[in-house]
Amino acid sequence: MTSEHPEGVRLQKVLAKAGVGSRRAAEELIAQGRVSIDGAVVTEFGRRVDPRTAVIHVDGVRVNVREDLVYLALNKPRGVHTTMSDERGRPCVGDYLRGRRERLFHVGRLDAETEGLLLLTNDGDLAHRLMHPSYEVLKTYLAEVAGTVPRGLGRRLRDGVELDDGMVTVDSFKVVDSVDGRTQVEVVLHEGRKHIVRRLLAEVGHPVQRLVRTRIGDVHLGAQRPGSLRQLTRAEVGSLYSAVGL
Repeated sequence: MTSEHPEGVRLQKVLAKAGVGSRRAAEELIAQGRVSIDGAVVTEFGRRVDPRTAVIHVDGVRVNVREDLVYLALNKPRGVHTTMSDERGRPCVGDYLRGRRERLFHVGRLDAETEGLLLLTNDGDLAHRLMHPSYEVLKTYLAEVAGTVPRGLGRRLRDGVELDDGMVTVDSFKVVDSVDGRTQVEVVLHEGRKHIVRRLLAEVGHPVQRLVRTRIGDVHLGAQRPGSLRQLTRAEVGSLYSAVGL
């Protein structure tokens, strides 16, 4: 049973402010039984909620209604360290967050030479689950290796390769392009061990020359410029919540 908050904010106003649609559109969603609060479907327009504590879903997908929570995607350039500050003065992720009021942290890591998608947030619950291996959130990498790769490599990687800290298997593998003695391959896996893609490809005889993370769950790097930050969309945040059961 959801609890009423007499001093709270009307549900349709909270939904509209969260970007679900206009207040009228939010009322239609409520009337259609497509909105739930704390696990219970709500159909009355007058319901008041506390945006700081209410867990609201629309069509089964959680909607972030807290204004203090921030979700960002950084396209981390090569040579940038995944730390908020660096005592040796090396370029780091914190350099891209100067001037922001929120205390943000990175979700997982990319080694200095790896480029691409890095999520930044102050939502501790979501970040913890995204980093926990039990939720098996898929991560996609584009790797460049020298020469060509044999036909059976994908099957070998899916069957599993033994590394010094245990077996690793990929969820999918494909050749994207091969030109001028270099091959681009896409590797998808839910592993989070340190340098896992580099170690895996080196173990099968194809050391990585360049590595870019292009996707985490349903969040894509797309055409985002290196070094740029963008806010995740409502749908992207919802998809991350869904991926980890929140």
